[in-house]
Amino acid sequence: MKSQRKIKKMWKGRPTSDGAGVKLIRAFGHPHVQDTDPFLLLDAFGSDNPDDYIAGFPWHPHRGIETITYMLNGKVRHGDSLGNSGVISDGDVQWMTAGSGIVHEEMPERTGNRMAGFQLWANLPSHSKMMHPRYQDIKSEDIPEVILESGAKVRVICGTIEGSTGPVQDIVTDPQYFDVTLDPNRSFNHSVKQGYTAFAYVFEGSGFFGPEQSESTESQTLVLYDDGENINITAGGEGVRFLFISGKPLKEPIAWEGPIVMNTNEELRTAFDEYRKGTFLKTKEE
Repeated sequence: MKSQRKIKKMWKGRPTSDGAGVKLIRAFGHPHVQDTDPFLLLDAFGSDNPDDYIAGFPWHPHRGIETITYMLNGKVRHGDSLGNSGVISDGDVQWMTAGSGIVHEEMPERTGNRMAGFQLWANLPSHSKMMHPRYQDIKSEDIPEVILESGAKVRVICGTIEGSTGPVQDIVTDPQYFDVTLDPNRSFNHSVKQGYTAFAYVFEGSGFFGPEQSESTESQTLVLYDDGENINITAGGEGVRFLFISGKPLKEPIAWEGPIVMNTNEELRTAFDEYRKGTFLKTKEE
């Protein structure tokens, strides 16, 4: 019988703002990196008021990480130093590997409807931090949706469940990224590789996220799991929707300031010096 993962820690997301004043809920960040490795940060944004998001995230650099944007509702227009541009819309995903360095902007568009989604940051291992930047832009219709025997509805962004594999491929930390919806009293049972970090972020409804089934977990709550082979989640009386994410820890030193994450303070200083001098962006040959 597979060992059930118990809840290691659980906490509510913290209201904050970032970019040019975008209001969001920070599910985790700097204080939690030892527990969430290889993941660095998870922000949830959602508002019917354009004043909460329209200022967006003007031009800024990244190095040493991947940023994963998953839109539930609304549109975000993006552009970058590689000449890429486009719009991420309802249900779309952008998995950006900043690698050696990229400068980009992410600007929400005023659509008259709700703007909602998530941005996850994943760390890169030392041997990949200076890889050439790349994008995986995934349209909503290319993300498989699986109905499990238990009744769970799962959008598979990355990883595999019940023979369905998500469209995001070749990620070094071997992540799973699922958007799971459970009707009232339905359950989600899933195997997770031992030693991997695993967490759920609840953003609609409530449910029971540990084997004890003793405490209902409400919206805007991060559930971090202990080690084991299997997780078991059951919806409450109103149903629940959550992100389930897992990945292989890097177990490497972290030097992190703003949008740049390296292994040493010297590498961090070099990155910011290069940004100031205009030598931050690299070519494939460098």
